[in-house]
Amino acid sequence: MIRPSYELKRYTLPQLLRLRALEEGDRVALREKDLGIWNEITYAEYYEKVLLFAHGLLSLGFNPGDRLAILADNIPEWLYAELGAQAVRGISVGVYQSSLPPEIAYMLTYTGASIVLAEDQEQVDKLYEIRNEIPQVRHVIYEDEKGMGGYRDPWLLSFQEVLERGREHRTKHPEAVEKLLLSASPEEVCHLSSTSGTTGRPKAAMLRHRNMVHMGVALQEVDPLAPTDDYLSFLPLAWIGEQMMSVAMALTGGFAVNFPEAVETAMHDLKEIGPHVMFSPPRVWESIQSNIFVRISESPRFNRFVYERLLRIGYRAAEYRMRGRPMPLALRLAYWLSDQLLFKPLRDQLGFLRLRRAYTGGAALGPDTFRFFHAIGVNLKQIYGQTEIIGIAFVHRDGDIRYDTVGKPIPGTEVRISEEGEILCRSDAVCAGYWERPEATAETFREGWLHTGDAGYLTEDGHLVVIDRLSDVMRTQSGEIFSPQFVENKLKFSPYIKEAVVFGDRKPYLAAFLNVDPQTVGKWAEDRGLAYTTYLDLSTKPEVAELIQKEVERVNRDLPETLKVRRFLLLPKLLDADDEELTRTGKVRRGLIARKYGPLVEALYSGQEEAEVETEFRYQDGTVQRVRARVPVLTLGEGVPA
Repeated sequence: MIRPSYELKRYTLPQLLRLRALEEGDRVALREKDLGIWNEITYAEYYEKVLLFAHGLLSLGFNPGDRLAILADNIPEWLYAELGAQAVRGISVGVYQSSLPPEIAYMLTYTGASIVLAEDQEQVDKLYEIRNEIPQVRHVIYEDEKGMGGYRDPWLLSFQEVLERGREHRTKHPEAVEKLLLSASPEEVCHLSSTSGTTGRPKAAMLRHRNMVHMGVALQEVDPLAPTDDYLSFLPLAWIGEQMMSVAMALTGGFAVNFPEAVETAMHDLKEIGPHVMFSPPRVWESIQSNIFVRISESPRFNRFVYERLLRIGYRAAEYRMRGRPMPLALRLAYWLSDQLLFKPLRDQLGFLRLRRAYTGGAALGPDTFRFFHAIGVNLKQIYGQTEIIGIAFVHRDGDIRYDTVGKPIPGTEVRISEEGEILCRSDAVCAGYWERPEATAETFREGWLHTGDAGYLTEDGHLVVIDRLSDVMRTQSGEIFSPQFVENKLKFSPYIKEAVVFGDRKPYLAAFLNVDPQTVGKWAEDRGLAYTTYLDLSTKPEVAELIQKEVERVNRDLPETLKVRRFLLLPKLLDADDEELTRTGKVRRGLIARKYGPLVEALYSGQEEAEVETEFRYQDGTVQRVRARVPVLTLGEGVPA
């Protein structure tokens, strides 16, 4: 199905799937791993499931404009349901599978979803817990029947029952779905995608078919993908980044979307698939880099020596490749040897051997992590966008990659910087606004321009530099503007630091909350015979505090004097989305953390040597344990209260 990009924009997403089923129905569209076996699904089978599910929705009284919410892991049934609802001119709603019942109740009530696809017993039980709060939900469809035998309730239907109802409905009304599908316009809203909600409750961006298709087409004008390419879908499909890849990019580019057996096996399954393209937020790349560090640290001393020497060669070679400059002959030969000895086997172990390009977005990736992946031969590119502009508006081009920018606009995207320094964007990917939020829509979408809320600037050659959220940009006591996120990313490059929250607005110096990485710090403690029981116990060890102090001192050496972190403490618990300290996409909710841990923030600036904190540990069974702990406050350098 090779058509000009302008022609693809004339279709809706289900219409694109229909075209692929008609023209290349025997080609593999999806794969799902089940019981260790990769099962292939062709475009013809994909479209057939979408049609049957759509007929099943019509049999349940689902009408054009109705909302179907999906609460599931990455499974083909998510796509069948999403495109099935869109095929009958309904609207799909993505809900994060990790959401707690109150969060689910909010999204279902806010969007007015009348039918919910819940993957399994766990998700169904969440819906039962909030059933009285969601009276508009007429039916719940479950996909995994394990554990559901004892549920006898007309409210519930299995996915297979819906498909059977679909077959019966198609027999009676054979053209009902395709009539609606073919009459749909690309201008119609097809999906509601929740924003990150860093400053409050998430809003639902109204995505149109045209928005999704434009983004898929425009990105592939920069980085073409082949129909024979593979992609592994393992990030939440409620996130705009996964919608961008598994729906918009897959239907416009035609590559195969692969679903892992489980979230926990995703990295292992990635090695089996060996994808050609990969998209992940910074936390995934940071985790991979951290795991590599752990493996190297466990290797013999000679191996570590070789690794460090070859990595230096990789860093030098990366500077040439990123800028598209030819390497000197000696460096080219040295890198070839390094690649054969270390980098190529390492990429093979990670599943990156066939990886032609990889993307990171959703938050800033630290420049040191960025340079590391280029050093080992991963063509990692920073992207910039938002839910409101379908995830990508800027991307690096091959041979023009800089770790301090997010690249140039993708085709069809206009950009300008307001007098206040805010990044404004305009393109066919800008969504229709926020569902049921007219005031927020009017504030964010003005005269066709998306007001991103981010501060940034354009370089002379058109690269965009993103500083931080406008609301997060801070000033030192002397009036110097700085981005706390920039300092946080520098800190998080340390393999021992998992999360960082920097303070310093109108303060005499910068200070930080830090989370130690339980994997790398735990391994460090074990290697030294340092016994511990819990994360709380590990994070309060004096030896761990000394380790992290050295890491902060190392980071400080590369920072301007005014941006050096002068005081820090180690939080006794990991920041968690379930505690609303992080968004579901892993972004820090800075304001909430400052309020929640107010006494600790005060301790950073009052000269206290330790502070007492009472915190909650929330377990998977819903129980909550309150723990009181005394946290040391560490000081670096001079010029701070004693």
